[in-house]
Amino acid sequence: MLSSYRQIFAAPGSLAFSSAGFIARLPISMTGIGIITMLSELRGTFGVASLVAATMAVSAAVLGPQVSRLVDRHGQRRIIRPAAALTLLAAAGLLLCARFEAPDWTLFVFAAGMGVMPSAGAMVRARWAHLYRDEAPRLHSAYSFEAVVDEVCFIVGPILSVMLATSVFPEAGVLLSGIFLAVGVALFAAQRTTEPPVHPASRQTGRPAILNRGLQVLILTFVSTGAIFGSVEVVTVAFTKAQGHAGTSGPILALWAFGSCLAGVVFGTLKLTGSMAVRFLGGVVLMAVSMVPLLVVAESVNGVGGLVAVGGALLIAGVAISPTLITAAALVERLVPAAQLTEGMTWTITGLAMGVAAGSSAGGLVVDAAGAAAGYWVPVAAGLFGVLAALAGLGRLRSGLAAGKAAVPSAETVDLGR
Repeated sequence: MLSSYRQIFAAPGSLAFSSAGFIARLPISMTGIGIITMLSELRGTFGVASLVAATMAVSAAVLGPQVSRLVDRHGQRRIIRPAAALTLLAAAGLLLCARFEAPDWTLFVFAAGMGVMPSAGAMVRARWAHLYRDEAPRLHSAYSFEAVVDEVCFIVGPILSVMLATSVFPEAGVLLSGIFLAVGVALFAAQRTTEPPVHPASRQTGRPAILNRGLQVLILTFVSTGAIFGSVEVVTVAFTKAQGHAGTSGPILALWAFGSCLAGVVFGTLKLTGSMAVRFLGGVVLMAVSMVPLLVVAESVNGVGGLVAVGGALLIAGVAISPTLITAAALVERLVPAAQLTEGMTWTITGLAMGVAAGSSAGGLVVDAAGAAAGYWVPVAAGLFGVLAALAGLGRLRSGLAAGKAAVPSAETVDLGR
């Protein structure tokens, strides 16, 4: 199993850019929860804290793909350093305003400025695609490895951010995320030998990647996937609190991420055949179906038994996550021209972030109105929406893959999802 992953790091510089990318993407999982914890500690309210974090998320959804588009046009190194610098300046302003009790509107201004944070995950995957575009099995393993790294980021990052903010000082979580961003981007930008070349075509076309019909299907499906993530997190916190064991929410959610990590590691070693589009639809269906047992056990079992049952259901549900996200990354690489790959990857991340925000809000509203167990109806509904979106867009994905196959026949000699 491990030989599949050793092979991808045989390329010079691959371990260096992947490691730097891990550090650079930690802030994505730390900053939002860090802002909420910081402001709730300093100002005693979750209302403003949540709105400020949501402002940053919306700004990232608007500005993130534009930053990535500039990366595709002008190169990673030239864009990510100034983008990171602007993000750090905005973060410093937010920290100062929070500490010195500046008016609330200043918090929103600086939070919006943090939306230019570069998408390290998209750029790492663009480097893997540059290295192994014509070696599909290795590219599959590389995407699988990065999916596992993402899961590790979203396990470690929030726990670290909240722990520092509550035990050291309120600004500590956001401050550390800024340090990670500065160090990670500096190390990543220094890896020049593995940086994808700037394609001349990217300077000549004004057509955004979002107009790609296959990519639109992935984005819409990722909105529903993000809604599953966001709602499950909020509802699980509420459920554990309702059972009188609020401190168990972290370990229970970690089981969900662990299931995804384990599936990602195994999935990356498989030699897959058949239609990549159908495989993606199957993953989306499996994610949706895996939410149903979670709802059933939450509504039927109480106390410690209910917590154990929910944890077990989440562990099993996590198995569907990484394979679906890995397949989606491979689809983006085939659907979007190489000159727009970073932008295309970022759009899927944007869809995921928008879904997380919507799912968190919907989950909270349902919990307040009908109770914690009923809140699990939100991920069930989100999963159903994702299935409908993927099913309706299956034809677009197939036609997009067929067009990509005609454009890059040399990449089709391997037996991976074509």
